[in-house]
Amino acid sequence: MKIICLGGAGRICREAALDVAEHTDFQLTIADIDESAGREVAASMGDGRADFMKVDLFDEEAAIECLSGYDVVMDGTTISLNDRSTRCIARAGCHGINLNGFGDEYEYDPVFREQGKVHVPGFGMTPGTTNMMAKHACDRLDTVHSVRVSHGAFRPIAFSASITETTTYEYDPDLPGRVVFEAGEFKQVPPFARPRDIALPEPYGTHPQYIIPHSETVTLAEYLKDKGVQLIEVRGTWPPKNMMLVKALYEWGFMKNEPVAVNGSEAGVMDVIGSYLMQSEAGKNTELYGYALHVEVEGERDGEKYRHILTHTHPASDGSVPGWEGLRAYTRNVGIPMGIGVKLIAEGRTECTGAVIPEYAFNPEDVFSELAARDIHIHEKVDRIDEFDWKGGD
Repeated sequence: MKIICLGGAGRICREAALDVAEHTDFQLTIADIDESAGREVAASMGDGRADFMKVDLFDEEAAIECLSGYDVVMDGTTISLNDRSTRCIARAGCHGINLNGFGDEYEYDPVFREQGKVHVPGFGMTPGTTNMMAKHACDRLDTVHSVRVSHGAFRPIAFSASITETTTYEYDPDLPGRVVFEAGEFKQVPPFARPRDIALPEPYGTHPQYIIPHSETVTLAEYLKDKGVQLIEVRGTWPPKNMMLVKALYEWGFMKNEPVAVNGSEAGVMDVIGSYLMQSEAGKNTELYGYALHVEVEGERDGEKYRHILTHTHPASDGSVPGWEGLRAYTRNVGIPMGIGVKLIAEGRTECTGAVIPEYAFNPEDVFSELAARDIHIHEKVDRIDEFDWKGGD
């Protein structure tokens, strides 16, 4: 089985590649435009587990030729490249999976179907693991009233270009994809809409979280279309200092990324701020590292109302568990689920073809079992309730 990792030199994709190397005997190729970093990652796998191939997605015909012959493409490229990367994967006749899942990938569904291949957009920690947590709860209910997905991503604000891009993307004031699903329709909301205090597992604590533009809102609405779902909301937070900065940038209009002239040169103001943060110690460090998920589902079973709350835990970032120190407690959480997705696709544990949402692609119990083998655990609490928490309106 041959696996190629697009964007494999990135901090998160290299964790996914390492997971594949550690838990399978698949042949691995690290592919990146950055030859020096890509070769370093390939060498770090040890014992010749991976080789390197330079791939430039802007030379599409050459990129397609490079991908052809591989069984699964693990796509760790940035949001802005996912349309191009997915087109290359589809035309090369490979299975595929990526981290972001923001929508352009589904345009290539007919090509994947024609090839008899599956492509799963958005399979990291969130989206990805959160989809599996919600599906697990929803499958145990006759009808679903509401789904609230929340997460805390405890990482520096700008430790890589893709993370900096994600920050600017998610808080773009004009972004059409920042929606909630409510009473049968998608409703667009502004940044920092619908604050809700979410109690995350320790050591992360309780924080206000706001609606973010994640694909779970859309994919869960599709998956639950026959279960009467009335509300789907996806929230998120970063470390408090990061959120204070982003909120201030938003309130001052910086998130519009309007051009600014400095000493005869012109650039978007957020591009300038992002570049500064990537070069500063404050932008590359934070006090607490890791990831925390919280998924709340309410619905009915056998005429009774229930609330399912699912959370997840992982080894601490304090150095007490080798391999989880500092930033790796964040990057492993995001990268490992994509590596698991590659393993499940390669082993034929998805019967779908086409570009499909995670809820249709994988069995949650398969994913949870693989996560547990890596010391990442899903916890569930189920309570019978008298009334649903949401009754309509904001």
